[in-house]
Amino acid sequence: MSEDSRMNRAQFLTRAAALGLVAAAGTAGAGAASAAPARRLAFKGVAYDVGTGFLGDDSRVRWNVDLMRGELRAIKGQLNANWVSVYGSHVGRLRETAEEALRRGLKVSVQPRAFDQPQSAALEQLRQVARDAERLRRRYRPEVILVIGCEFMLFTPGIVPGANFFERVEYLTKGEFDLAELQRKLSGYVKKAVKVARSNFNGRITYGAASDLEEIDWSLFDIVGLDYYSYHADRAGHTKELAPFRRWKKPIMILEFGCCTFTGAPELGGMGWDIVDFTVDPVQIKPGYVRDEQEQADHLRTMLEVFTAEGFLGASPYTFISPDAPHREERKYDEDIAAFSLCKVIRQTSSDPASKYRWEPKKSFHAVSNFYAGC
Repeated sequence: MSEDSRMNRAQFLTRAAALGLVAAAGTAGAGAASAAPARRLAFKGVAYDVGTGFLGDDSRVRWNVDLMRGELRAIKGQLNANWVSVYGSHVGRLRETAEEALRRGLKVSVQPRAFDQPQSAALEQLRQVARDAERLRRRYRPEVILVIGCEFMLFTPGIVPGANFFERVEYLTKGEFDLAELQRKLSGYVKKAVKVARSNFNGRITYGAASDLEEIDWSLFDIVGLDYYSYHADRAGHTKELAPFRRWKKPIMILEFGCCTFTGAPELGGMGWDIVDFTVDPVQIKPGYVRDEQEQADHLRTMLEVFTAEGFLGASPYTFISPDAPHREERKYDEDIAAFSLCKVIRQTSSDPASKYRWEPKKSFHAVSNFYAGC
């Protein structure tokens, strides 16, 4: 993926806010009554990628069952999590990872990610995953939740014009669109996906919505699911921004949150990966960014405190591990600086994504582990 392409995403989000595509916080039901805040998160989780295909790449070129089992063992035994949010493009890997997590007593959410697939293919993938999830739900005691997908407006063709992700972004950045029409198409596809999910799965369902971009009819779901990367200097800002979601009077689950591993990363939120220069080979971290594990750790702990105080059902930092962004000793080649992961990956052969690797916990891993142990 080129740097210019990645910049399109940043430009789009900026442009979207200016155009009113991003929903303003506090506009709907901010004053609605809600249950008293809980003292603990019922779902203490972490996001776990089984391999996500995007623009011909796979985020986990190296994969095997033993590797997955070892990482799940660490998620339960060292991270002190009781929930793993499994996502990715491989139906078989989703099934085997979810089952292994359930065997270990972990609660599971399963989310297929079908980037740039035609709607019919994405719905068929969801049908397969939903059926697998239902079989697991009936067989195991820990809860299985089905997440029908994420950020359909950007990643699913047929809602916003464009044959692929970047064409859709380009279309949106031009600003010449009918927002009501795009929202209508989004809602139509969400309803189709919900129908597929409900027809094949009898447990609770949710969706990974971009909290600052998509407006979702949460009456269709059992849980409000958010990918939340906003930054506020004080916690009151988060409370204000998240308040509108309470009007649905449903449990709220943060499916993704976090930041990368450098000074200033929390302010960049979900755009932290954009500090990588992809115009050079090998890719490099742009000048001026300093590795800072403590800032990542502090931010994750702060956000977990916010979500707990808000009384949310659960929260899942993004992400446990990113083998496609390995750690290297030389700063300009240390792709882990631009990774959201709680672990740093050291490959046996640094330049080979299929190479064997080992991982080491970052300070954020210990911060999340200590928080989960205490709540």
